[in-house]
Formats: sequence, C-alpha cells, structure tokens
Amino acid sequence: MNYEQMTQLALRSVVRDAIRRVIREDGLPGAHHFYITFLTRFPGAEIDAGLAKKYPEEITIVLEHQFWDLVANEEDFEVTLKFGGVPKYLRVPYVAITRFHDPSVGFALQFEAPKEMEGTPQKPNLARLEPVTETVEEEPKPAPKKKKKAPAKKAKAKPKSKQDAPKDEDDDNVVSLDAFRKK
Repeated sequence: MNYEQMTQLALRSVVRDAIRRVIREDGLPGAHHFYITFLTRFPGAEIDAGLAKKYPEEITIVLEHQFWDLVANEEDFEVTLKFGGVPKYLRVPYVAITRFHDPSVGFALQFEAPKEMEGTPQKPNLARLEPVTETVEEEPKPAPKKKKKAPAKKAKAKPKSKQDAPKDEDDDNVVSLDAFRKK
C-alpha cells in the first residue's frame, strides 16, 4: 500500500492549499509568512542560474512582503521573488519541498528527500531562466513591522548541519513522518 508515500503526498498538499489560500485572499493574512525549503536540482524545478550556482543542493525562500505572480498549479507552484533587488522567477514542484514553516503560528512540516534524488546527480532546469530585466510596477503593501531573525526579502541557505542551525522555539512543532512509523 505504501502508506509512507501517501502520507508524504497528503502533507505536501497542505503546502499547496496554503499557497492557494494566499492567492485567493490576495496576500498573506495577518503576520503569516512562509519559509519554503526545496531541492534546487529536483527535476522540474526552475531556478535562476546564479541562484543554482550559489545554492546547488537546496534553498530556503520566504514568501512574505515582496513576491509576485504566485500561481499554485496541481504539481508545482510558481513565484517571482527579489534576490539582491532583482526579480527572479521560480518554479517549485511540491515533491521537491523538504521543509515548510510558518513561524507566525509555529507550524512546520519536514519531508523526506524524494526517491528521485537518491544517488542521482541532477542539474537544475535552466530552460526558462534568462536574467529578468523588467521592472515590477506594483509594489506590495508593507505589513506591520515585527521582529525577525532573518530578513524576509532574501533567500537564505539551509544550515549544513543541525549544529549550525539556530535553535527555534517552534522546532518542537515540526511534524515528521518518523513519528508515525512503527519501530
């Protein structure tokens, strides 16, 4: 029956539904913001060549104030984010996501790396990734200021090990499939 795979897919649909709600409500409600970590080499992921070089394994993006053209497809989502002040288009398959975190409510999901990535060196899909030179006409409305650990406007790399990762109070709320497995 492969319940583990079914559970992974069901939990990834939570990410898709959260993104769809952001689109439906024309922005993130209240203080919500999403940290989404995904595998940059996953088949179907589209990422700017410069970002792929800087983050060859995975990258964490933040959806908070400055994002545009957010689209939630059935298998992936698309978004334009600013990196170093320059808008960049991303396409992220839901199965490439390894972590989803909404720190405003202490909710986090952590996923196993997909089997497609085991032992297979992949290169990022650079097909649609010419540098973006057009200017964005409509700026998003700024949300009320609040304390943050990292600027939301930039992508940040995931720490290489748990020891390098900052301890976050919300880490206790991470949902992992290991908790449901029989030992």
